[in-house]
Amino acid sequence: MLDLGLTSRDEAKKMAGKYVSWKSSAGKIINGKISDAHGTKGLVRAIFETGLPGQAVTTEVEVK
Repeated sequence: MLDLGLTSRDEAKKMAGKYVSWKSSAGKIINGKISDAHGTKGLVRAIFETGLPGQAVTTEVEVK
Protein backbone atom coordinates (compact mmCIF):
# COMPACT_ATOMS: atom_id res chain seq x y z
CA MET A 1 0.00 0.00 0.00
CA LEU A 2 1.29 3.41 -0.92
CA ASP A 3 0.30 6.80 0.45
CA LEU A 4 0.48 9.33 -2.39
CA GLY A 5 -1.21 12.17 -0.51
CA LEU A 6 -4.63 11.50 -2.00
CA THR A 7 -7.72 11.98 0.12
CA SER A 8 -10.43 9.80 -1.42
CA ARG A 9 -10.96 6.47 -3.14
CA ASP A 10 -12.01 8.21 -6.36
CA GLU A 11 -8.70 10.09 -6.56
CA ALA A 12 -6.82 6.86 -5.89
CA LYS A 13 -8.70 4.98 -8.63
CA LYS A 14 -7.52 7.59 -11.16
CA MET A 15 -3.90 6.64 -10.38
CA ALA A 16 -4.42 3.01 -11.45
CA GLY A 17 -2.15 2.00 -14.32
CA LYS A 18 0.63 4.49 -13.54
CA TYR A 19 4.15 3.23 -13.02
CA VAL A 20 6.15 3.71 -9.83
CA SER A 21 9.77 3.08 -8.88
CA TRP A 22 11.45 2.61 -5.52
CA LYS A 23 15.14 3.31 -5.04
CA SER A 24 17.12 1.59 -2.29
CA SER A 25 19.89 3.22 -0.31
CA ALA A 26 22.36 1.10 -2.34
CA GLY A 27 21.00 2.56 -5.58
CA LYS A 28 18.98 -0.44 -6.78
CA ILE A 29 15.72 0.54 -8.49
CA ILE A 30 12.63 -1.68 -8.34
CA ASN A 31 9.78 -0.80 -10.70
CA GLY A 32 6.09 -1.47 -10.24
CA LYS A 33 2.62 -0.51 -11.36
CA ILE A 34 -0.33 0.87 -9.38
CA SER A 35 -3.06 -1.74 -9.60
CA ASP A 36 -6.02 -0.28 -7.69
CA ALA A 37 -7.22 1.79 -4.76
CA HIS A 38 -6.86 0.31 -1.28
CA GLY A 39 -9.48 1.37 1.25
CA THR A 40 -11.37 4.65 1.29
CA LYS A 41 -8.71 7.15 2.38
CA GLY A 42 -6.66 7.50 -0.80
CA LEU A 43 -4.15 4.67 -0.48
CA VAL A 44 -3.19 2.65 -3.55
CA ARG A 45 -1.95 -0.89 -4.07
CA ALA A 46 1.10 -1.41 -6.27
CA ILE A 47 2.54 -4.59 -7.73
CA PHE A 48 6.33 -4.60 -8.10
CA GLU A 49 8.35 -6.74 -10.51
CA THR A 50 10.26 -8.28 -7.59
CA GLY A 51 9.38 -8.29 -3.94
CA LEU A 52 10.23 -5.19 -1.96
CA PRO A 53 12.46 -5.57 1.10
CA GLY A 54 11.12 -4.71 4.55
CA GLN A 55 13.16 -1.51 4.62
CA ALA A 56 10.88 -0.14 1.88
CA VAL A 57 8.01 0.30 4.35
CA THR A 58 7.28 4.02 4.96
CA THR A 59 9.74 5.17 2.29
CA GLU A 60 8.91 7.24 -0.79
CA VAL A 61 8.32 6.04 -4.33
CA GLU A 62 8.47 8.01 -7.55
CA VAL A 63 5.32 8.09 -9.69
CA LYS A 64 6.12 8.21 -13.40
